[in-house]
Amino acid sequence: MALAIFDLDNTLIHGDSDFLWGQFLIHKNAVDPAFYEQANHRFHQDYLNGTLDILQYQRFSLSPLIHYDMTTLNDWRAEFVRDWIEPIYQTRAQEVVDAHRQKGDTLLIITATNSFITRPIGALYGIDNLIGTDPEIVDDRFTGEITGTPSFQAGKITRLHEWLQDRAETLAGSHFYSDSHNDLPLLEQVSHPFVVDGDETLRTEAKKRDWPCLSFHQDQTSD
Repeated sequence: MALAIFDLDNTLIHGDSDFLWGQFLIHKNAVDPAFYEQANHRFHQDYLNGTLDILQYQRFSLSPLIHYDMTTLNDWRAEFVRDWIEPIYQTRAQEVVDAHRQKGDTLLIITATNSFITRPIGALYGIDNLIGTDPEIVDDRFTGEITGTPSFQAGKITRLHEWLQDRAETLAGSHFYSDSHNDLPLLEQVSHPFVVDGDETLRTEAKKRDWPCLSFHQDQTSD
């Protein structure tokens, strides 16, 4: 048995749940549409460029939630997963997840996106273990801040080691699947790194290091 770790956005799902959640809030008229859409696109481009200020982004992403009660937000999240995420669920990703499950591997999603959004997305793939950036909640309301280390870039390693220590597990024989050059620090830590529909920077690194490159997209084949 080993640890099988999966990035979420553009790896398990064919899209970015963080960006789509922002678009969903615009759709729900929960934010100022012109300002929020422009900022959402700017932060998304920063992520692609590897220059994202994760704390600034999380405050932007979480700030609209402070105005709504948890019942409303839970209802919105269910609608979001049903209407925006289920259409970009990937069967090939599920097959890889299930293959690890059948081997008895421990399944884990690790994502920079906040855990409120992503935990039910993990459930679509039957994955209960999830490390995401954790929003601060006080008296059953979002504060707009986060708690602990954001699980982004090297922060994913910090959060993963905390998770491993709590469970007395190690990275021996571990696998990690990701699409993004932002995950290079963690890909370098595992026994078996896999690049899935990788960005150009990550594919270049994969060729240098002889890492396997896969595709979970239905209209593509593995490299």
